[in-house]
Amino acid sequence: MEKYCRFEAGGGARYGVLRGESVEELSAAPWLAGTPTGKRHELGRVKLLAPCEPTKIVCIGRNYREHAAELGNPLPKEPLIFLKPPSAVIGPEDAIVYPAASKHVDYEGEVALVVGKRCRRLKPDENPLDYVFGYTCVNDVTARDLQKADGQFTRGKGFDTFCPMGPVIATGFAASSLSVETYVNGERRQAGRTSEMIFGLDVIIRFIAEVMTLEPGDVIATGTPPGVGSLRPGDVVEVAVEGVGRLRNPVVGEVR
Repeated sequence: MEKYCRFEAGGGARYGVLRGESVEELSAAPWLAGTPTGKRHELGRVKLLAPCEPTKIVCIGRNYREHAAELGNPLPKEPLIFLKPPSAVIGPEDAIVYPAASKHVDYEGEVALVVGKRCRRLKPDENPLDYVFGYTCVNDVTARDLQKADGQFTRGKGFDTFCPMGPVIATGFAASSLSVETYVNGERRQAGRTSEMIFGLDVIIRFIAEVMTLEPGDVIATGTPPGVGSLRPGDVVEVAVEGVGRLRNPVVGEVR
């Protein structure tokens, strides 16, 4: 297993791979054949960023039966997909900004996959999982009141800072039964396993690739388990995915 990251050092953003308490710098993103530069940085002296720069974040809605039920939604007959804009992406320890336009903002902890190579309209004999580079944590932050008022997802899920991601991309393991948990102020609020998803990772990838081209570094958030709930300014929310790590973000109020 390897854990890849994106970090800030010397005034620029770079990719690297964790080596104990240090980061081995890479010449480019690992899915773009980045190789070691020979430089190492102490982990405690760099700022970890969102671990990739996706051209799009494709999300799967209502992919856990109990989550669909807790929001009073019917189960989808095929994957329900929507997009979050790249401008919503933030990294570990970055602040989620509670927008003044909303009175009800929810956390949604999820495991996300990072695409490793260009993927479009897979052949029947192709394995969709061959297109996965690795896995990371995502918080699909949602202004629930605006989502309900609009009748669609774009505004409620698209605010700046509404897609925390990280802290790393983990590779080299199967994701068929990973635990996914969310904590608010240290209290566990969500707990599920990827084995409980309605649509598995292979089905999700194949379905999306029939609609749009997935580029290396793109992210697919696979849905949230039951237990979603509200955030308030001053909270600290953490998403923990087995084998990946813990994504931590404070919540602050919007200042205009």
